[in-house]
Amino acid sequence: MTQGLSRERKQGLSLISPTLFYALLMLAAPLLMVVTFSFWTQNYLDIDRTLTLANYHEAWTQPIYLTLMWRSLKISVIVTVVTVLLAFPVAYYLSFYVTQRKALWLFLITVPFWTSYLLRVFLWKVILGYNGVLNSFLLKLGLIDEPLTVILYNANAVVLTLAHAWAPFAILPIFVALEKIDRSLLEAAEDLGDGPLRRFFRVTLPLAMPGVVAATLIVLIPTVGDFITPKLVGGTDGLMIANMIQIQFGKANNAPLGAALAVSSMLVVALISVMIYLAGKRFGGKVQ
Repeated sequence: MTQGLSRERKQGLSLISPTLFYALLMLAAPLLMVVTFSFWTQNYLDIDRTLTLANYHEAWTQPIYLTLMWRSLKISVIVTVVTVLLAFPVAYYLSFYVTQRKALWLFLITVPFWTSYLLRVFLWKVILGYNGVLNSFLLKLGLIDEPLTVILYNANAVVLTLAHAWAPFAILPIFVALEKIDRSLLEAAEDLGDGPLRRFFRVTLPLAMPGVVAATLIVLIPTVGDFITPKLVGGTDGLMIANMIQIQFGKANNAPLGAALAVSSMLVVALISVMIYLAGKRFGGKVQ
């Protein structure tokens, strides 16, 4: 039996080793290089490979970097909350009320993926612009006397654009979690006298929590590092930490500082993600 297990183990390792090697090569190696870069310094085109914490000291003491980091987290959290709150009713309706052609509904949810992410951001820029679709519509209705300037080039525009872009990513994991719920549990809760609202908070929501946590992490993690949307629709009040990282790697020609900012943001996001996962796991176990 031991030899059989050993052969199965070797066979399993032989099957996963190419994929594991590829993942390490494509993911771990660049990440390790970024971390290493963050401990170096750069003077124009010269890289000083002497290990130092100067980049991290600057990243965590300069007000501009702290402001951008806080703004990025705030915008990302708002986007995540808005997206999940809007995605849950859609997923709930698909799971509990759509009995036929669910595949067609799910197919329609993926329609936004048919176009480029960059194109979708540009479309929101056209919609929210000074002479855009929304302002023209409001002017035609007589609700405003002149085009609004507060709907573009600020944090609100970034939140709206990101929430629309990531909504399908939030709907799908919540839908999968809702589909796995045993309907007999809901029937039992109803037989015991629970109303729809009480049944939702005591049974449905805790059992759907893995999907909610997955949707939260899927939206939260990439939106913190988004730089295209803030650059196109954010203006000066909507810039995020990723825009500063891009500047450091590009115009500022200070890759080590950019790497330190990137690693710092990754650590902050990782910490928040762990907290969300633990909170969701704890709440998800409370099916009363």
